Amino acid sequence: MNSVMIGQYIPIDSWLHRLDPRSKCIFVFCMLILIFFANNVESYALLLFIGLAGMVLSRISFLLFFRSMKLIIWMILFTTLFHLIFTQSGSAVLETPVLTIYEEGVRQAAILSVRFILLMTFASLLMFTTSPIDLTDGLESLLSPLRRWRFPVHEFAMMMSIALRFIPTLWAETDKIIKAQKARGADFESGNLYRRVMAYIPVLIPLMISSFRRAEDLATAMEARGYVGGVGRSKLRVLSIRRSDVLLLVCFAIVATALFWMRK
Repeated sequence: MNSVMIGQYIPIDSWLHRLDPRSKCIFVFCMLILIFFANNVESYALLLFIGLAGMVLSRISFLLFFRSMKLIIWMILFTTLFHLIFTQSGSAVLETPVLTIYEEGVRQAAILSVRFILLMTFASLLMFTTSPIDLTDGLESLLSPLRRWRFPVHEFAMMMSIALRFIPTLWAETDKIIKAQKARGADFESGNLYRRVMAYIPVLIPLMISSFRRAEDLATAMEARGYVGGVGRSKLRVLSIRRSDVLLLVCFAIVATALFWMRK
């Protein structure tokens, strides 16, 4: 459970936790789009400052955010090496008999690395500060106009919430299966890359069986409690937009305006 932090809710009383889930979803979704419009040092510095401010306002330990970066560390390393090796434009920064690193390769590697970090930071902020129930209600409310076209809004929001909730559970189950097979003599660390990848194939079968069993148990529990979908269901907590939610959206408008001004 400590290896993968995405999908986990950290119950702390903070300003971000008390915000309406709809405003948080809108803010995070718009920020994820805004990341790809940044194109200089000033704009990325502004986005990093916003991410750092969100981490401080959430009152969640920075260590948890660093743990969430484990999911993308290999992706960052791969894209960095790819650009350093294959991007050959600009002036040479480092010349060796085997490899020559160019200025444009360093720039592209830095840009993609910062983008990955920002994407994971804002996604983690949403997951850490929003409970699965609030996230489901927020998504359902935001997608409610699609009901005109008979889109199953409630079922879709519930499915997304359950999928996010079970990411750390499935990861913990995978870790348990690997440890059990290691105790029986399985070797996951010796040999070349191909052999190590093939060694993990026997893990997939018990993991799939466990996943289907969990899904069946969850479906049985929901049916036993009378769940029939979103038809005729009422809400214990009615979502309402407050001044703090409006302030969050105003802050996004200011950030977006400043970023596009820096872009010009």
